[in-house]
Amino acid sequence: MTLNSKIPDGPIEKKWDNHRFNMKLVNPANKLKYHVVVVGTGLAGASAAASLAELGYQVTALCYHESPRRAHSIAAQGGINAPKNYPNDGDSIWRLFYDTVKGGDYRAREANVYRLAQVSNNIIDQCVAQGVPFAREYGGLLDNRSFGGAQVSRTFYARGQTGQQLLLGAYAALSRQIGLGNIKFYDRREMLDLVVIDGQARGIVARNMVTGKMESYLGDAVILATGGYGNVFFLSTNAMMCNATATWRAHKRGAFFGNPCFTQIHPTCIPLSSDHQSKLTLMSESLRNSGRIWVPKAKGDKRHPNDIPEEERDYYLERLYPSFGNLVPRDVASRRAKEMCDKGHGVGATGLAVYLDFSTTIKRLGKKWVEEQYGNLFDMYKQITGEDGYQQPMRIYPAVHYTMGGLWVDYNLMSTIPGLFVLGEANFSDHGANRLGASALMQGLADGYFVIPYTMGDYLASNKFSKVDTNHGAFKDVERDLDSMTKKLMSIKGKKPVDEIHKELGKIMWDKCGMGRNEARLKEALQEIPKLREEFWNNVTITGSADSFNQELEKAHRLADFLELGELMCHDALQREESCGGHFREEHQTEEGEAKRNDEKFAFVAAWEYKGAGNAATLHKEPLTFEYVKPSQRSYK
Repeated sequence: MTLNSKIPDGPIEKKWDNHRFNMKLVNPANKLKYHVVVVGTGLAGASAAASLAELGYQVTALCYHESPRRAHSIAAQGGINAPKNYPNDGDSIWRLFYDTVKGGDYRAREANVYRLAQVSNNIIDQCVAQGVPFAREYGGLLDNRSFGGAQVSRTFYARGQTGQQLLLGAYAALSRQIGLGNIKFYDRREMLDLVVIDGQARGIVARNMVTGKMESYLGDAVILATGGYGNVFFLSTNAMMCNATATWRAHKRGAFFGNPCFTQIHPTCIPLSSDHQSKLTLMSESLRNSGRIWVPKAKGDKRHPNDIPEEERDYYLERLYPSFGNLVPRDVASRRAKEMCDKGHGVGATGLAVYLDFSTTIKRLGKKWVEEQYGNLFDMYKQITGEDGYQQPMRIYPAVHYTMGGLWVDYNLMSTIPGLFVLGEANFSDHGANRLGASALMQGLADGYFVIPYTMGDYLASNKFSKVDTNHGAFKDVERDLDSMTKKLMSIKGKKPVDEIHKELGKIMWDKCGMGRNEARLKEALQEIPKLREEFWNNVTITGSADSFNQELEKAHRLADFLELGELMCHDALQREESCGGHFREEHQTEEGEAKRNDEKFAFVAAWEYKGAGNAATLHKEPLTFEYVKPSQRSYK
């Protein structure tokens, strides 16, 4: 299959406008004839469902929580980017475009990134109209803060709760359409497979998480807005229910998986404190605006941080990167923190932490100013660690956070399965090898509010759909397959709990496909994961029954997919013999320890075609061309 990205012709600043004009339209009366199934109701899913219903389409929306307000989008803290240039510091659409392509280490499509920057200003206007309480300056204008990977202040924020406030705005729009009867909403449903009829995505089969029953949902198109796959590492900043099942099962039905090895490590997380810990906690990257990161210059220095004099502290990011300082991109900050700890300068009981110190800002602007900006984050830190970040430096360490990889989509956000659209973190499209902070919320809402309403209409107007219902043989075949898989899982009756096997997978992934990768460790992982997968299918224990509420069964379905996805991630990392962004191959680095790309051989999107569990997936390459931002060695010095 030849990948067709469907990038429009013309100057980059005109591509999206010209493309919208040339797309086919569905007239208002005919929109009622079409039905779209939306899986996931976080920022991308809720905004897409609300927007499509507002246009007049029939929409079915499914959520595995009891309320869309619990989507993991709520966990985003620091802000959302848009180049409105309110601070008058030189920002523009072009600069956001440039920063995003560069920040992604030249592994994203220029056209997608420019569109993202172009529509981002509209997102702010939309959210303000919905009542999102963005922070404001004394004069009443919306305030902006700075963020990693940029030298301008373009991040709109609501203290440290930006994701929550944006989600409430999208949820209000979603709820309005539910109330009007334009959206049929189903809670506590988890998609377990995609239904393809005549080569088109026509619906899904989901498990009712309360009753255990399989339920089929029909549509003329399907949207997946189901988030990322960071929990393949077991420990991550993701909510514990975040998983890859929807996208992975779609992958097994024919949707190519793009750049699976591109995973992001976030530099400012609360360090691991126990082997029994089930997840990690994110501390907003916005803290790097006002906090200074340092370690003791002396190895193994166990003194209280307040007792270490200024001259005995190494503010290593400020030393190594004087232009950006503490605001270097996430991948750079994370690797440097690991490097400092590996050299023996780490702090805390485990030695796997560095300090994030607000004393300089408190002296300059006062504690009250810091409380107004970040108060809820300091409260959260104290509740978890028992330490007061106002009185002594916080301890932070990198953790798995976001996945830049996901299902491959074209410019219209459609996968290689016609009619299957993929939005937000679930697709691979806009961030390349590294996501800049405050860009996840931007992409999710851009896709849902300002891209899919146009591209969905073009697809529906351009295709014919056979009249089928959920009694069609394709739905029944998928239901039987899922019933068989569930019975197989329940019949194993082994000795290892699901979480124990998941932890083992997570350790393999973190040690061998985490912050640093090399050929030898990746090959070891590719030997170990199939063995672990075999043990899962022969020795997992799942309590309870299949026909009722059963969280262990839910986790087992998800882990079955993680065990296959983890193997693909290692294959992808092994074939990409370069370092770029979050993918750091230790064999490919500069003398200064920075990522060293190979643009001649690896300037492409890796799109993988499924060939069966345990079989080598087929690699398809989408070449990347850079007409407007010429690739160069990234420098933040």
